[in-house]
Amino acid sequence: MSWKQTPKVELHLHLEGAAPPSFIRGLASEKGMDLSAIFKEDGGYAYRDFDHFLSVYEAACSVLTGPEEFQRLTQAVLEELADHGVVYAETFVSPDFCGGGDLEAWKDYLAAMQEAHVDGITLKGVITCIRHFGPEKAKAAAVCAAETYGDFVRGFGIAGAELMGKPSDFMWSFDCAREAGLHLTAHAGEWGDAASVRDCWETLGIERIGHGVRAAEDPKLVEDLAEAGVTLECCPGSNVFLGVYPTLSKHPIQKLREAGVMVTVSTDDPPFFDTTMTKEYEDLERTFGWGEEDFAEINATALSAAFCDDETRAEVAKRLEKK
Repeated sequence: MSWKQTPKVELHLHLEGAAPPSFIRGLASEKGMDLSAIFKEDGGYAYRDFDHFLSVYEAACSVLTGPEEFQRLTQAVLEELADHGVVYAETFVSPDFCGGGDLEAWKDYLAAMQEAHVDGITLKGVITCIRHFGPEKAKAAAVCAAETYGDFVRGFGIAGAELMGKPSDFMWSFDCAREAGLHLTAHAGEWGDAASVRDCWETLGIERIGHGVRAAEDPKLVEDLAEAGVTLECCPGSNVFLGVYPTLSKHPIQKLREAGVMVTVSTDDPPFFDTTMTKEYEDLERTFGWGEEDFAEINATALSAAFCDDETRAEVAKRLEKK
């Protein structure tokens, strides 16, 4: 069946990575920039592997040069999410791409993003430092997050090349964000092994783990995550597209769920990975036999783990009840 109109919650979505290719091509054309090398003949994004993906991603971001572009980007992303039934989403946004880590510039970008609006969907921000940019730039991102914590800015995390550096390199940034009241998440266990998941979790004191699926390789870690109630922001389509797992049937999301781990479903960078929330649901139904009760549980888990305030959580819960 089609799950397109089913109300959904998405917790792991990179704002720039959700930019429709047509939107980026349009901006490039307006600015007289030639980004033809990052697109395939069919108009989608083109890259060879994960490292090249990061380069293409950053090239796409190069047209997003000011707050006005980010307002337009956020509006385009919200419209795409709403078209697939998403009623609440949290998006990763990096001050490195929004003013170069300068606090006052970041505030201007942030205000512009919050001007975007689509009825029936709530968007919150999780501010990320970029792991492969190093610990010093991460500190600037953390300060930006801490100084703008509020209705929209709800969390802090780390994204980028997961195998570069150690979680302990970024402790200052996470402590800064924690002291400001921000919720915490971190990418781990996508390219890194189960040990990388434990390292991020225990070192940085995070509440959620971005991806985290390779925790399945360590039964004791799975048991510990389940007991602690740590939520995994699973992105099955992304993991299969990038070759973390050869097929969805080999993906551990079902085994993790059966083991009592709190799992959710998201798209990561949907146009880069040829996916949508609708497609994720359809693929999970076809592969694991998930139905309405399963997706209701997944959404309830996601809403419980969301970084929003209680008033927003209650409002989103009402939206999830509507069919």
